[in-house]
Amino acid sequence: MICTVTFNPSLDYIISVEDFKLGLTNRTSSELMLPGGKGINVSIVLKNLGIENTALGFMAGFVGDEIVRRLEEMGVNSDFIGISEGVSRINVKLKSIDGTEINGMGPEISSDKVQELMEKLDTLKKGDVLFLAGSIPSSMPDDMYEKIMERLDGRGVMIVVDATRDLLVNVLKYHPFLVKPNNHELGEIFGVELKTRQDVIPYGKKLQEKGARNVLISMAGEGAVLVAENGQVFEKPAPKGKLINGVGAGDSMVAGFMAGWMERQEYEHAFHMGISAGSASAFSENLAAKEEIQAVYKQVTEE
Repeated sequence: MICTVTFNPSLDYIISVEDFKLGLTNRTSSELMLPGGKGINVSIVLKNLGIENTALGFMAGFVGDEIVRRLEEMGVNSDFIGISEGVSRINVKLKSIDGTEINGMGPEISSDKVQELMEKLDTLKKGDVLFLAGSIPSSMPDDMYEKIMERLDGRGVMIVVDATRDLLVNVLKYHPFLVKPNNHELGEIFGVELKTRQDVIPYGKKLQEKGARNVLISMAGEGAVLVAENGQVFEKPAPKGKLINGVGAGDSMVAGFMAGWMERQEYEHAFHMGISAGSASAFSENLAAKEEIQAVYKQVTEE
């Protein structure tokens, strides 16, 4: 079983407005509507790579229904818990104004709904994979990741955590299989500025000392670094291509890495798949398709 968790899924309304003017009526020149949220992005890329998985989380109202409908259209399985009050959030992303975003709040999630999610996760067993990605809504306990990992501790579930600062640091004691900070997030944890691939390696190892098994560090145009559990370190510059849409590139990297690992249990291949999926999504209008990922993989492995 492979599951992703998105506590606060969204419908992302991505628009361009030429010559935006504050205080006046503006008209869109392009529109795109996509299901969003870090876990959902991982689910979509895994599905694009032919890996069946289930997106878990919470949904509410007509927006929640539309998120589920669009995921179904993409062939992604979901098993969201319905919230009877409020609506799932709509995030407005203004592409033409330096990536300006207005993110909705989402519904309030009660403790009994949290318990329902925990019971779904209780079915996970040895060899299953769980992705925990993104922030935790204010209506939920802020140690939610810790509670989930404590509950699953010792069961042999491979847990991937893509979160920032305390959310990440506080779960390291449960030995997540993979964590994926970017260089800025890694620097924030240790109070340093990390600019080059060589800079991040010792700090990736420090996360291992705190309990992480594998540390994948994304660095945008600088490339990526993997500090693997077996002591190997891999690093690559960013593949060549035109940046079109950076949204979801980090989630794609996580999905690509785990797809590669599940395929061969080989760190170098997993690392190359992670870079390829992350870059392919950045070079695409939407999250990367399998053919796009394979094309970048060819470039990465031939260098």
